[in-house]
Amino acid sequence: MSERVVQPQVRTPSERRRIGGLLILLHALPIWAITTGTTSTDWLFFACLYPFQAIGVGVAMHRYFAHRSFRTSRAFQFFLALTSAATFGNPVGFAGKHRLHHQNVDSERDVHSPVHGLWSCWIGSLLDSGYTEEQILKKVPDLARYPELMWLHRHFLWPGLALCVIAFLVGGLSTVAIGVCLGAALLVHQSSAVNYLSHRFGTRRFDTPDHSTNNWVTGILTFGEGWHNNHHYCPNSARAGFAWYEIDMFYWVIWLFDKLGLVRDVRQPPARVRAAARLATS
Repeated sequence: MSERVVQPQVRTPSERRRIGGLLILLHALPIWAITTGTTSTDWLFFACLYPFQAIGVGVAMHRYFAHRSFRTSRAFQFFLALTSAATFGNPVGFAGKHRLHHQNVDSERDVHSPVHGLWSCWIGSLLDSGYTEEQILKKVPDLARYPELMWLHRHFLWPGLALCVIAFLVGGLSTVAIGVCLGAALLVHQSSAVNYLSHRFGTRRFDTPDHSTNNWVTGILTFGEGWHNNHHYCPNSARAGFAWYEIDMFYWVIWLFDKLGLVRDVRQPPARVRAAARLATS
């Protein structure tokens, strides 16, 4: 596949600088802390927070807000939104942009497709999604009707900053760096790895009209998001791993939420799709 770098230009230069500054801090602070020395408090804070940060990206922003692969109460919906914000994520904004990604997947209008090059796919589309606020909100009328989600859409940095304040009070700047920023930085690269590697390298079980693949490396490192060809074939399924060996820890979390009564109507791939996966395995 040939690559051509395309840099979207929808955000203003000052907005791109602010986002770029945040990305730099998310990477620079953990590097500083690791090189100067960390404490057990730093890593304990990371161990407690990172699972919620990961759930906020994979379960909340992706499988729930973008694809509505299960239903839940309004209160737990807002809790999921807050887990998204723990990585400075914006569930409403992400959902709108991700639905546009699926609509335009691997075309010139898909701003984080590998067809635009490694930089644009991995980092550039974070600096500027290429979509206007009007385009994004037009794709999420189901979410925009909730005032609390729209409040978070406007102030999505606040929960992450509040976590940084708590971490600082617990253990100082190194706890901010390791406990909050390290997890957010890792998840930036986990998501970008799916965008790039799982649209370029791997196997294709289903003939989808895009370049999505099932990539075992990203499948494992991103807790199930790397079974991307499966996902693009059944985007509204809560399960991305269809075969027994396709480990999908995010689906296990959704399954647990269902058993605890926190979510309901968990959407599964159709029986014919599960049968195709079984045949491919055998």
